Amino acid sequence: MASKLLFPYQRLAYIFDTIKNELLPQKELANRFSVSIRTIRSDIVALNDVLDMYGAQVDYIKNVGYHLVITDPNLYATIPIIQQVERVPRTNKERVSALLIAFLTQSKSVKLDDIAGEWFLSRNTLQNDVIEVKQYLDKYHLSLDNRPYSGMRLVGEESAIRACLTDILWQNHITGDTINVNRLIQTILSDIDLDYLESVLQNQFERFELKLTAEGQGYLLYCCAVSITRITQGHELVEYQVDHIDSTVIGAAREVSEGLSYFLGSTLSDAEFNYLCVQIMSRTIMESPNQAKSLELFEHILSYINDSYHYNLKQDMKLRQDMLIHISSMLSRIKYQIHTSNPLLHEIKQYYPFAYDITLSALANIHKFTDVKMTEDEISYLAIHIGVALERNYSAGYERLVQILLVSELGNATLRMIESKIKRDFPHILINRTLSYREYEQLTHIEEDFVVSTVRLTEKDKQIVKIAPFPTPYQLEQLGRLSMVDRTMPYIIERFFDEKFFLIIDKPMTQSELFQIVCQRLEESGYVGQDFYPSVVERESIVSTLIGENIAIPHSVGLLAKKTVVTTILAPHGIEWNKNEIAHVIFLLAISKDEYEDAMRIYNLVVNFVKERSTKRLLNSRNFDDFRAIVKDSFGRLS
Repeated sequence: MASKLLFPYQRLAYIFDTIKNELLPQKELANRFSVSIRTIRSDIVALNDVLDMYGAQVDYIKNVGYHLVITDPNLYATIPIIQQVERVPRTNKERVSALLIAFLTQSKSVKLDDIAGEWFLSRNTLQNDVIEVKQYLDKYHLSLDNRPYSGMRLVGEESAIRACLTDILWQNHITGDTINVNRLIQTILSDIDLDYLESVLQNQFERFELKLTAEGQGYLLYCCAVSITRITQGHELVEYQVDHIDSTVIGAAREVSEGLSYFLGSTLSDAEFNYLCVQIMSRTIMESPNQAKSLELFEHILSYINDSYHYNLKQDMKLRQDMLIHISSMLSRIKYQIHTSNPLLHEIKQYYPFAYDITLSALANIHKFTDVKMTEDEISYLAIHIGVALERNYSAGYERLVQILLVSELGNATLRMIESKIKRDFPHILINRTLSYREYEQLTHIEEDFVVSTVRLTEKDKQIVKIAPFPTPYQLEQLGRLSMVDRTMPYIIERFFDEKFFLIIDKPMTQSELFQIVCQRLEESGYVGQDFYPSVVERESIVSTLIGENIAIPHSVGLLAKKTVVTTILAPHGIEWNKNEIAHVIFLLAISKDEYEDAMRIYNLVVNFVKERSTKRLLNSRNFDDFRAIVKDSFGRLS
């Protein structure tokens, strides 16, 4: 990178390093450095005054942007490299990450004014980033203490700080971002030899026959490295009490602690040794003292799902085996307040909301199992197990047979031959009716999914496949292709979406007001009882039902509706949903136990809206017919 000493002021060095790596428009360059376009133009003039001496200049291409042009490669090669420019975080995500590391690793207070100057940002921009930092730290019960004229300082338990640092390292590790991981290792772990530390852990786990997943072992590596760093920096645990630790774990931890002394120059204190034992135990797959309580919690979850949602997973032995192993380790983590981060939390909530919701509901009242509130990360891990079991036992897709109308003027023998051919080659097709040409022409509406005919017909409201008495391969291919079109979504839309429950909100409204209006309408129409509204409010208080793309799916805890209906609310101006988040498209789900199998399909429909990023298109709906047309078009393209 270019020397800061080469240029008259620091921003020019950063601009030069930016432009030489990518072509950027004026506006983008101004936004990156939080200055005006006019200032950027002045900076480019000053930059060119310097670069002219080294055979280069920054040129501007109209409607494209700035780029570096080297006129004399030999002269350009003489640019002095004296002091490297540190990489400045530019995006919100990069700034939040950098601030987190600064608060977690610096023992002295952090002054936002100093950082704003170094990063060429306004203080207001940085304060907005700090809000996100505080929200992230709150998951670990960590906070920032702001003292006038001194700056901001991290406050919280040492074990929580270590957990936060370890999660940051691990989350970046599993994304495969090698450059960022190496940078974080340099910043957080200094000069720790991770290869040697990994061999220490691997040898002892093999020696004591401890079973860990690759993920568990990788996480422990970073956990131990963070502990070594924190101890050497003077942040040793003073007190850390444990009980009921497996003797095998104690033996392995004792040998691992000997290996850690290579880095520390001394043995671990009792508190640090206890902390190490708990970390190993929480990542180990083994019989544990939590077995009885694990079984009790497992049965509670499955009983709740069966009673509240009518999905019986009690006979799924694979689910039983996997969940008992997971719950045992999970209870250990909860007991010792070991925070575990699920890097797929957002994806699970967004793309598997039904499995997440029923797991969340099942765990809403588990006070007899633990006094500590379960985190979203732990809940989402269990939701994965539940989701897989639902797919294994109850197809997540729609298994309804494709219904066809068969039209023919042929005799019975030939007609039976065609019917037999269709049933044999396409077992998922149900011949709902067989009509003559005249009977077909008298119909005003076709109930079936499409029509198969041996005679030429006038198409009504469903597609027609014309076949010969002995269907050709091409005709069979057409029939097969049409029968494989996913008819789940149109079926769900026709059955559970109603014009009476379609609202466009064009005035300011709170979430609470919306719930009251919609739930009252549902109750007056006989779809729900008096218990529905408070249950919707309760569910929203547990975790936000906003799943992405400004789409929310509020609903009750459990299937409480008398009849199933989806209320669609379009809010072009937005409704504040969760702190700084806004919902524009809301589907309030009222689902009855009688339609429990359709619950998954309704959730899948909403997930497809998120995947397709359909919010803007849906908001263009002027009425229910527009909405239905947009939805059908969207899922027609998906098919």
